[in-house]
Amino acid sequence: MTRLMTRRRFLIGSTLTASALGLSGCDALVENPKVQSVLKIAEGLTMKTQRLLIGDDTLAREFSVADISPIFRANGTSMPDSAQYQDLLGRQFQTWQLQVGGLVERPASFSLSALKSMPSRTQVTRHDCVEGWSAIGQWRGVPLGALLHQVGLKPEARYIVFHCADEYEKTLDGSGWYYESIDLIDAFHPQTILAYAMNGRDLEVPHGAPLRLRVERQLGYKHAKYLMRIEVVANLASLYGGNGGFWEDRGYEWYAGI
Repeated sequence: MTRLMTRRRFLIGSTLTASALGLSGCDALVENPKVQSVLKIAEGLTMKTQRLLIGDDTLAREFSVADISPIFRANGTSMPDSAQYQDLLGRQFQTWQLQVGGLVERPASFSLSALKSMPSRTQVTRHDCVEGWSAIGQWRGVPLGALLHQVGLKPEARYIVFHCADEYEKTLDGSGWYYESIDLIDAFHPQTILAYAMNGRDLEVPHGAPLRLRVERQLGYKHAKYLMRIEVVANLASLYGGNGGFWEDRGYEWYAGI
């Protein structure tokens, strides 16, 4: 537990340091290619070291139902304001479809009822936010690996990208659509699920209805909400800012392991 908390505090500290540099007028330093190169090398070493120490399939700690937090804050967006999402919400997500494509053998779409009919996993885990707060919740959903097996990955597939319904902020490239990505190791981890229920009930809007990612060995900003589309890709360079996620395009680490 001490090691995990130390890793988490390091990530929070490094993120806040980068934010402070930007706010203090040191954007040139943060955006300097040499600085970014050093940060990426350090991040890669951290990821390789952590995976070497704990293993690819080691589970994040799971708790009992009695440990569920009485209050679980909503991270990030609490209500997407796009017309498409509002229409889906008004129809109680009956017309919502999760699109799965990219480097797959059998592109497919899945309704919420179809996902709920598949074999599921339920887990009680702790959500650790980069802002410094934590909460324990129960999640139920479809293992992402099982869904990927259904569509079949092409040999060149390396990353799974999650496109979301919330237009968080229009900066950088002019598009603020929230997105996230993970590699195949995390995609096929047994605790990585597409969750449609929280604490025994369908997901509420602030927590990502109708579907959100749970990737339990990473910090909260990796747990993309309001999922609309999954795209399998060989690299991340051509997506938005090229760093693999909304916050990563704004200075956060791509690998946010805890």
